[in-house]
Order: sequence, then C-alpha cells, then structure tokens
Amino acid sequence: MSLSIFDLFKIGIGPSSSHTVGPMWAGNRFLLELESRNLIDATEAVEVGLYGSLALTGHGHATDKAIILGLLGETPDKVDPDEADGLFASVRESGTLRLFGRKPIPFRESEHLVFHYEALLPKHSNGMRFTARDSAGRAIHEETYYSVGGGFVVSDAEAEAGDDDPGRNVALPYPFESGDELLAIGRDTGKTIAGIVIENEKTWRGEEEIFDGMRNIWAAMEGSIRRGCQQDGILPGSLKVKRRAACLYRELAERPEASLKDHLAVLDWVNLYALAVNEENAAGGRVVTAPTNGAAGVIPAVVAYYDRCVAASSQDGIMTFLATAAAIGMLYKKNASISAAEVGCQGEVGVACSMAAAGLTAALGGSNEQIENAAEIGMEHNLGLTCDPIGGLVQIPCIERNTMGAVKAINAARLALKGDGTHFVSLDEVIETMHQTGKDMQAKYKETSQGGLAVNVVEC
Repeated sequence: MSLSIFDLFKIGIGPSSSHTVGPMWAGNRFLLELESRNLIDATEAVEVGLYGSLALTGHGHATDKAIILGLLGETPDKVDPDEADGLFASVRESGTLRLFGRKPIPFRESEHLVFHYEALLPKHSNGMRFTARDSAGRAIHEETYYSVGGGFVVSDAEAEAGDDDPGRNVALPYPFESGDELLAIGRDTGKTIAGIVIENEKTWRGEEEIFDGMRNIWAAMEGSIRRGCQQDGILPGSLKVKRRAACLYRELAERPEASLKDHLAVLDWVNLYALAVNEENAAGGRVVTAPTNGAAGVIPAVVAYYDRCVAASSQDGIMTFLATAAAIGMLYKKNASISAAEVGCQGEVGVACSMAAAGLTAALGGSNEQIENAAEIGMEHNLGLTCDPIGGLVQIPCIERNTMGAVKAINAARLALKGDGTHFVSLDEVIETMHQTGKDMQAKYKETSQGGLAVNVVEC
C-alpha cells in the first residue's frame, strides 16, 4: 500500500473523519457506482444500514447527515459547511432525496436509514450497507463499505483483499514499511524524512503541485483556528457545551504583557489553537483530518506554535513539518490503525501527537534519528488511551484531549532534541505495542459510548 501526504491530510467537515467524512464518501461512492452502471434512472429507493460503532455513536457524529449529503452528490472537501444543515433538513422535511441533486426518490430515515445497534459487520466496526431498489422493490445494486479511520473508505472486496487504498499500489522510489526502513533510507541516501516523502510524492504529482497542496492544507488549518477564535455560543448536541476559544483568545490578546510574568503563557496559546480547531470540528465546520477529525487540533496547534512562537520559523519549515508528520502517520496507518473504533483514542490523538512531535523536531532541525525518537515518545505516553465520548459527541473529552496531545507533542520534540537520537524503545516497537493494546482493549472503550466517561458522567 502506497500512501500520499494527502491521504493523511484531507480537507473535510466535522465532527468525525470515520463517522462523518468516511460515510459521506461512501454515500457519494455508491452514487457514482449507480451512475457507472446506468442505474440512476432505475433507482426508486436507496436503503442504508449502519453497523457497530457507526450505529452506536452515529447520531452524535452526524453520520445520518453525512450519508444523505453523500447521496445528494456532495463530498467532504467540497460541501459548504454553512449549507450542509439546510440540505439535510430539506430531505428530512420533504421526505424526498434527489440523487446527484436531480433524481427524486422517497427517503424516510426510519425506513431508509437504519441503525443496527446490536449488529456488527465482519471486517470492521464501522460498517455500512447500501442497497438500491427499483420500482418493483428488487435490489439492483448492493455494496458494503467500511470507514476504516481518517476518512478512508473501502468496499467489502477491498477489505477482504486487505487493500485500504485501492489504486495506490504503485512503485515508489523510496518505499518504506517501518521506521527502521525509513531511517535506513535516510542513512543510505543522505535524505531527510521529509525529503524521502517528497520524492515518493512525485510519483503522483509534480513538485509545484505538492507544495501548493501542502500550503492549501496549512491554509485550511489556519482557517479553522481563525474561525474557532471568532465563534461564541453553544456547540450542537445534547450536552450544550459552551465554546471557549473565542473568550480565551480575547483574554490573551487583551493582556499580552501577562506573558512577561508567566514563562508558560505560550502553552495558553497552544491550548487556544487546539480548542479553536476542535470546537470548529464539533460544530461541523471545515477542518483538516490530521490524521482524523477527532484529533484535528493537535497538528495545527503545534504548527501554529512553530510558526508564531519560534523565532527561526519559516514557510519551508512548515512544509518540512507536514511532510515529516505525514511519514509518521503512514507508518501507523500501515502497521496499526488510525481508527478509534478499532484501537481507541490512542489511534487518533495518540497518533496525531506522535506525528506532531516528529514534524516539530524536523522543523527545528532535528536529525532523522531525533525525529524517530520524538515520534516514539509522543505515542509511548498515549498508549491505552480510550475513546469514550459522552453522548456520542466529539466534544467531551475530545476537545480538551487535543490540547493535551499538542502540549505532549511539543515536550516530546524538546526531549528528543536534547538527545542524540539513541533511545531504548523504537518507534516500530511502540507502534506494534499500540496495535496490540488496541486489540486487547474492550470494545466498550472504542468509540461506542458504552464505557468510561460516557457511562460515568450523567448528561444534564
């Protein structure tokens, strides 16, 4: 499996990459399959079944809205977040869904979008089954998809073949499957980790397109920080969580001299950046999966810290940060998981922390060995992190958890930069440990809202 930088960083909408972005892509993909088979006109009904974690926390993660938007022909990277709720509401109110926005079919959620709370599909806990029927009620096309984390979606056949990203099995100049292989390539070629990833990326696109794409990713991250710092009010959902970023931003901006007395005041800004992004995510706004929506605030917060708080920061440094972070994310995607429904939040905030630690170390001039060390530290101290969202919403503890992931990443980078790159536990070993820990973790701690804080905190 060959992965791109832009597989790890995708522009989409909140609140979840696995439960919102992935299902929207699945709905859109099913629509395209109907069109490719010339079945749009013959389709008089579409039924969707949601299974496992998608069913258990789907309402809180806006999976229902995502499925409907996908069937309307919308995609996560193009849909206008400000119009998404209106499109969803119009289908609910009218009882009619227009495939590709043109072919009307009846769509009543109680009948056509079924949450199977007690059932699991065999290949992943985030399963969806789509069925198109003709006027006689006969199934004319059926497909099962799995949302496997970070917005990645695979069909049943692709999951059976173990292909998380069909079409990516191409020859790369510097293929790597492990951290050890990545370091060996660096030693043999003299290239940095970022340089290795950029050379691989040229398999798909030119250098100018690569850097334009990364600049767009950073612009989208900055945009989510900026919007989050401007929005007051209450987040959607039953918890009625108050947005805090705007108030914190005003407090910090109005009293800049406070930093002269408190040498840790920079952490308030890091916390702000992460809060801003994840409040935008929780509100269904536009964010970048990094590598997931639930962990979308960690990397932007650490890049913003580098950009705004490090004297020697540069645009080249930001590009190095993102390319390096992507390399680390690829290792987790290939050898473990970035899905909280599969391995708990260690696969989301833990992976984001590891990626951010590596990226910051690279941007600050660290060696490949120091980068690998930072990535290992970032995950080692997130091992066992559960996913237990209260009310099935990506809010508590998810929003604050991103601030903790960002601060841990900065400290991991600082620790690694104080050493020479030698350390006891390798990145590969910690990735495998994370994978095993996820397998051993009870299902109730994997994005089901059936354990942990989700059952011990009473919703008010």
